[in-house]
Amino acid sequence: MTVTHDEKVVREFSKQAAGFADPRLNVAFTRHLDRLVRFMEPELDLEDVVLEVAAGTGIVSRAIAHRVRHVTALDLTPAMLAEGKRGADHAGLTNLTFTHGDATALPYLDRSFTLVMTRFSLHQVADPGAVVAEMARVSRPGAALIIADLVRPEGVAGDPDRIERLRDPSHGTALTEARIAELVAAAGAEVKRTDRFDYVRPLDPWLEFSQTPAEAAAQIRRELEEELAGGPATGMRPSMVDGVLHFTHAYLFQQAIAG
Repeated sequence: MTVTHDEKVVREFSKQAAGFADPRLNVAFTRHLDRLVRFMEPELDLEDVVLEVAAGTGIVSRAIAHRVRHVTALDLTPAMLAEGKRGADHAGLTNLTFTHGDATALPYLDRSFTLVMTRFSLHQVADPGAVVAEMARVSRPGAALIIADLVRPEGVAGDPDRIERLRDPSHGTALTEARIAELVAAAGAEVKRTDRFDYVRPLDPWLEFSQTPAEAAAQIRRELEEELAGGPATGMRPSMVDGVLHFTHAYLFQQAIAG
């Protein structure tokens, strides 16, 4: 039986949902959250009606809910939404709605939101252009579009997507910053601000979070160690930090204005 990409996403993120509540495993999702909120600061308004697309557990939605009128966190994976709602209920957030839906076919009328955002989704979906187009469609003219994602740095040797898919078969393709800007422009929005940075992170928690099978985890570790010893480039930019194997992710925050 053929498994669709969306089915892979639901399967993998259903496994990972509980890990989003574990600060030790979830550090990559929480570590730069404050930086993203600061990046979004000029766009936040108490009258905003916000949509977070492919929201997962709604980590960003929960972080900004007290700053806006209402937030809708939409995701394809019911287990992620349930985990996020537990967190929102625990925090006493009453202006946050969790909705099951497809980021490539948003169940909203045109021009419904004053701020639309997505985090760590474009590299995961099968059709990132459709996601960006839908984000722009449901945005009111002049609304801010915020994209925060893992990106592929220009000029890095090797194929990081291959390693990413070994770790998590639902991984799609990490886009370059230029490609994301092209998708935004094609959707009729204009990029205004960007923030780019690298994150050097330990390998083991990353593999544990995704519950990568032991054989695939061992292959990833072996290839990164071989690269450090002068072997082929993996695209993951490995390093040893205090005797612990690390690798490097490149992140992009991009703010655009809908047309």
